[in-house]
Amino acid sequence: MNAVRYGTVDIDGQPIFYREAGDPANPTVVLLHGFPTSSAMFRNLLRDLADSYHLIAPDHLGFGQSGMPSVDEFAYSFDALTELTLGLLDKLDVQQFALYIQDYGAPIGLRIASRHPERVTALITQSGNAYLEGFTPFWEPLFNHAKDRATYEPDVRSLLTAEATRWQYTHGVPAQFLERISPDTWTLDQSYLDRPGNQEIQLQLFYDYQHNLDAYPAFQQYFRRHQPPTLVAWGKHDEIFGADGATAFARDLPDAEIHLLDAGHFALETHGDEIAALIRDFLQRVLP
Repeated sequence: MNAVRYGTVDIDGQPIFYREAGDPANPTVVLLHGFPTSSAMFRNLLRDLADSYHLIAPDHLGFGQSGMPSVDEFAYSFDALTELTLGLLDKLDVQQFALYIQDYGAPIGLRIASRHPERVTALITQSGNAYLEGFTPFWEPLFNHAKDRATYEPDVRSLLTAEATRWQYTHGVPAQFLERISPDTWTLDQSYLDRPGNQEIQLQLFYDYQHNLDAYPAFQQYFRRHQPPTLVAWGKHDEIFGADGATAFARDLPDAEIHLLDAGHFALETHGDEIAALIRDFLQRVLP
């Protein structure tokens, strides 16, 4: 059961692709990827943890191998992506699970957790932001775009280029760790971004991101009220979601286990073994 398995299911008329590993009788971990990647970011972690856990890593609609309806055919929003993710978990009959959230996976996963706290057994966040402190100057053009799409669209379109995609993987990574990052990562991500119609999808999600900030008070109330066991494994040199976003979790989750790694935004690429060990130790202690 440790081999990675691949499937696609229809959720509300949309094909949703997912990777799965491990025995479904074991505790489940749902892994939610960010921008501009896909469930491929978890390819190594799936194998690393499959001996003890049941893992499911979907591709969000418009990403990876999931469907990619145009913006005229589907109203892309983080609320809509959340509903599709819940639909997938229901279709697979996954009732309780730990959540691993990264980047875009955070507003999706935390919507699920705050609306259905009884289903979430633990949280693991890797550059999965839930506090205003996490935002860096990187976000200025994105928030300008949210206020005035026409004026600032050229600025945010630059985030969809091959150069920008490579930067997401390499920025903040100490020189001695750069050799650990496979160029396959940004090459694969860029191939998905370059599909006809995909940039329009990404621009719509850039615009909708502002509404995630409106949800932060609900996420933080969920933390305070339910105190989910939480592991933070965050690249301390991340220039997209800064280290202040990691330490902010302690405000509402005083027992959160916070680890700032010598890494950037995609810490799994350089510190995958370390993160896998942290997760294994954490889940062994906090899951019933």
